[in-house]
Amino acid sequence: MQLPHRRRRAVRRAWTAVVAALALPFTLLATGTSPAQAAPLQCSVDYKTNDWGSGFTTDLTITNRGTDVIDGWTLTYAYTGNQRLSNGWNGTWSQSGQNITVRNAPYNGRIAAGAAVSTGAQFSYSGTNAAPASFSVNGTRCTGAHQPPITVLTSPAAGAVYSQGDAVPLAATAAAADNATISKVEFYDDTRLLGTDTSAPFSLSVSNLTVGSHSLLAKAYDSLGASAESTPVGITVASGPAVVASTNQLAVRQGETGTFDIKLSTQPSANVTVTTARTGGNSGLSVTGGASLTFTPANWNTAQRVTITADSSGTGAATFESTANGHGKATVTVTQVEASGEYDARFLELYEKITNPANGYFSPEGIPYHSVETLIVEAPDHGHETTSEAYSYLLWLQAMYGKVTGDWTKFNGAWEIMEKYMIPTHADQPTNSFYNASKPATYAPELDTPNEYPARLDTGVSVGPDPIAAELRSAYGTADVYGMHWLQDVDNVYGFGNSPGKCEAGPSDTGPSYINTFQRGVQESVWETVPQPTCDAFKYGGPNGYLDLFTGDSSYAKQWKFTNAPDADARAVQAAYWADKWADAQGKGSQISATVAKAAKMGDYLRYAMYDKYFKKIGNCVGPSACPAGTGKDSSHYLLSWYYAWGGATDTSAGWAWRIGSSHAHGGYQNPMAAYALASYPDLKPKSATGQADWAKSLERQIEFYRWLQSSEGAIAGGATNSWAGRYATPPAGKSTFYGMYYDQQPVYHDPPSNQWFGFQAWSMERVAEYYQQTGNAAAKAVLDKWVDWAIAHTTINPDGTYRIPSTLQWSGQPDTWNAANPGANAGLHVTVADYTNDVGVAAAYAKTLTYYADRSGDTAAATTAKALLDGMWDHHQDALGIAVPENRADYNRFDDRVHIPSGWTGTMPNGDAINSSSTFESIRSFYEDDPAWSKIEAYLAGGAVPTFTYHRFWAQADIALAMGSYAELLE
Repeated sequence: MQLPHRRRRAVRRAWTAVVAALALPFTLLATGTSPAQAAPLQCSVDYKTNDWGSGFTTDLTITNRGTDVIDGWTLTYAYTGNQRLSNGWNGTWSQSGQNITVRNAPYNGRIAAGAAVSTGAQFSYSGTNAAPASFSVNGTRCTGAHQPPITVLTSPAAGAVYSQGDAVPLAATAAAADNATISKVEFYDDTRLLGTDTSAPFSLSVSNLTVGSHSLLAKAYDSLGASAESTPVGITVASGPAVVASTNQLAVRQGETGTFDIKLSTQPSANVTVTTARTGGNSGLSVTGGASLTFTPANWNTAQRVTITADSSGTGAATFESTANGHGKATVTVTQVEASGEYDARFLELYEKITNPANGYFSPEGIPYHSVETLIVEAPDHGHETTSEAYSYLLWLQAMYGKVTGDWTKFNGAWEIMEKYMIPTHADQPTNSFYNASKPATYAPELDTPNEYPARLDTGVSVGPDPIAAELRSAYGTADVYGMHWLQDVDNVYGFGNSPGKCEAGPSDTGPSYINTFQRGVQESVWETVPQPTCDAFKYGGPNGYLDLFTGDSSYAKQWKFTNAPDADARAVQAAYWADKWADAQGKGSQISATVAKAAKMGDYLRYAMYDKYFKKIGNCVGPSACPAGTGKDSSHYLLSWYYAWGGATDTSAGWAWRIGSSHAHGGYQNPMAAYALASYPDLKPKSATGQADWAKSLERQIEFYRWLQSSEGAIAGGATNSWAGRYATPPAGKSTFYGMYYDQQPVYHDPPSNQWFGFQAWSMERVAEYYQQTGNAAAKAVLDKWVDWAIAHTTINPDGTYRIPSTLQWSGQPDTWNAANPGANAGLHVTVADYTNDVGVAAAYAKTLTYYADRSGDTAAATTAKALLDGMWDHHQDALGIAVPENRADYNRFDDRVHIPSGWTGTMPNGDAINSSSTFESIRSFYEDDPAWSKIEAYLAGGAVPTFTYHRFWAQADIALAMGSYAELLE
C-alpha cells in the first residue's frame, strides 16, 4: 500500500515501537542472568551570552543525548579570563578561581532522554570574554550542539507590491556552521512550498501568486541535517498595475516633516505621473514635496520621495492618496503628534507593522492570528488558530489608535469582526429557548488525569438554579448568550468547518472554524488534548463524535457547546472603557456609543463567570451531594472564574440546553478595571436589573482577593476554588479559605502549574494599576505598593539597555484565612523567582503596570523602570515584523507524547488521521509535517539540538504598542 508522504512517518514510527516491544523479551533471554548496565551519559551544552562590555548574562541549555534519564546533574566548565559570578538562576551556581560549578535546582534535576533544561547567570569582567572550551555534566564531557544554518530572505523587500502575473523574484543567503555546507534552500508562501534551489546563489522566480497578501520565507538545510527558516517577508499581489507606498502609517511631530516613498508595481509602457494629495482629516498636515512624480519605463521601480509637513500646533490623522491613471492607488495615514511624541510615534510605527496585511498577522477576513508563525504550541496548538484573547487585544489596539489619530472607524470595525466571527450567532446556539434555569446542567465530576476519562454524568447530584437567565432574557429580548467562544481555527487547518452558522461543514469550508481542546482535568496539558468541534454532528471522531471521550452516558445526542474565557471578555470591556474616555475627550463619543453599549451587554453576560460550576452554594462546599444547591445569588463568588460554558441540542425539536459557571478563580484572571467600568461608568451600565450591583460587589471582592493572595514578598499567589479537585472533594486539612473557598496554589491546570508564569502577574497587576490610576483607590494602591517593590527588586536593567525580568515563579506555604475586618499578613506565603527572561510581551504588560502606577503615585523608580523596559525592547529587539526575541523550546520534545484514548475507541480526524490508543500529539495533527519549520522538530526528536524560534504573537505585539501609547499619554 502506498501511503501519502506526510502519513508515512507516523506509520513508520508506530511499527518501530511494535518491533522494539516484540524484540525486548528475546534480548533478555539471550543475556541470561547478567545485570543490566546503564548506558553511558551523553550530553550537549548550548552556551549563549548577552555581553555589554563590562558584564554579561549567559544562558546554558543542557540536553540529554543518551537513552537513560539523568537524575540529578552538576555542570562544570572554566573561563580563561577574569569573569566573576554575580548571581545565577535555575540552579545553584558557585565559582572557584576560573572554574564554574552549577548544581541542579530541586525542580529541574531530572532530564529525560532527549529532553533539556536551562540555567543561567550574570557575570562581570574586564578585557576579553572568551567562551568556555568545554563543558562536563556529572564528570562526563559533553559535545557542543550543532548550530543550524543562518538563513536570510534577501528578495523581495518587505512590503513590496507586485501586479498579478508578474514574476516575484525570491532570493536567499544561507550560511552553515561547524564546517557543514548548505545542501538546499526551499522557498515557501506561508506553509506552501513554492520551489527549491540546490546551489548558490539561491533564488526562485514565481508568477502564480494569487491576489492578496503573502508571507514568504526561505528555509536552508545543511549537510549535517540541520535546517532553519528565515524571518518571513510580507508582500502584496495587486489585481493590476498599482502605485506602491513604502508604508501605510506615518507619524510626524508638530513643526516637523516626515517622508514616505512611492514607486510602481510593474513596468509601464510609457511615462506615468503619480500625484499625492490629502483626501481628508487633519488640515494641519500637507504635502510639501513630491506632490507630482513622474515614473518612466526605465525608473518605474526606483523609489521617489513624498514629504509631509505638520504645522506647529495641531494633532490627529489625515489620509493621503497617491494616484495615477490606470493604477491602483496607495493610501497612507499620516498622524500629527506632539513635538515630544516619541512614544506615540513608536506606537504608530509598530501599529503599521502589525496591521500591514503583508506581514501576516491577520487572516483574509481580518481576524488576528495567534501568531504570524504557524508552528507554535502553547494554549492554542497552532499559530493560525486564534483566541478570544487576541480579539480583545485587537479592540484595545484600535482604541489606542483612535486615541492617537482620532479615527474611530477601526475600533468599531474590530468589534464588528469579533461579533461576526467569535460571538456565536443564533444559528450556532439554536436551542437556548429550551434552557431550564431551574436545572442548568447535569453534574459530572472533574478527574485528576486524562486516562480517568470519560467522566460519568450523575443525575443524582443536586444543582442550583441560574438566577440571572430570566433577567438577561428580559433585558435583551433573546435567550442567546452574548459572549466570545475562546478558540478558533482561523484557516480551518483541522477541517471541522464549524464556521459561524455551520456545523461540521468539513475541510472544504474556507471560513474560520470554532474548535475546542482542553476537556479532561487539571493534568491535561496541551500535549495531551484531542481537538474537537464545538458543534458535534458525529461526522468526525467516532460513532458518537468526540463526546464519549469526555463524558460517560448511556446515549449521546448531536450537540453544540461553547466555552468563554472571562479574562478576554473583561479585556474587551476594559478596551471599550478607554475608547469611550478617549473619544469623549475628542468630542467623538457618539461615533462609538453603539459599540460601547455592546460592551456593556457583554459585561452583563460575563456574570456567568461569577458562579459555582453547578450553581451550588459558595463556601465549605464538600461532597457532591452534601454541598447544597444555591438559592438566589449565594452561588456567586463574585470573582472572574476560569470559564463559563453553554450548549444544547442541534435538533431544534429536541428541547434542551445547559449552562455552567466555574468553581475555580485564578488571581491572574481578575479585572477590577472592567468591574469598575461596569459598576460605575454610565456609558457601560448593564441593562439587566442587577448587573450593575453585581459588578459593584465584584469590584470589592476582587480587590479583597488580591490582598488575600499577596505573598509576604509581594507577588500574587494562585487562587481559590469552591470545588476541591473539581468534584467537591475534601481538601487537605488546614487549607486556608477566602469566603469559604479553598486556597489553590495552581488553580485549574497543573501541567505546567498555572501560577508559575510571571505574565499572569503583569497582566493582572496592570488592571489593578489602571483602576488605581483612575480612582486613587487606597486598597488597590496598597497591593501595588508591595507588588511593584518586589517586581523592581527582581528586574535587571543592564548598562547596554537590555533587561531581565522574572519568568518562572515557585511557591510555598499558603495565605492566612481571609478576615475582611482584619486581613492577615500572610507571613507563611512565599514566592521565589526561579529564572528570568527578556520576553517582550510580558515586559510590555509589566511596563504598562509601572506606567499607570507611576502616573498616580509619583513613584520615580516605577517610571524609570517602565521607560527602560520600553527603550530596551525598542533598541535591541526590533525586526521587520515587530519586536521579538529568540526562544528555546525544549518542550517540543513532547510532539511525540501519547494522547490518552480509551482502549477500543477508534475514530478519525477530518483529514483522515487515525484516533486510537496509539495516538500521539503529532499523529492526530499530521498537517504539522508539511510545515516549513517541521524539520527542526524532526531533528530534535531524533536527538538534535533544542530548536529555537522567534515568534510574533499578536497579543504581545499589541501589548508592546499599547505600552508605548500608554507611556506617551501619561509619562512622556
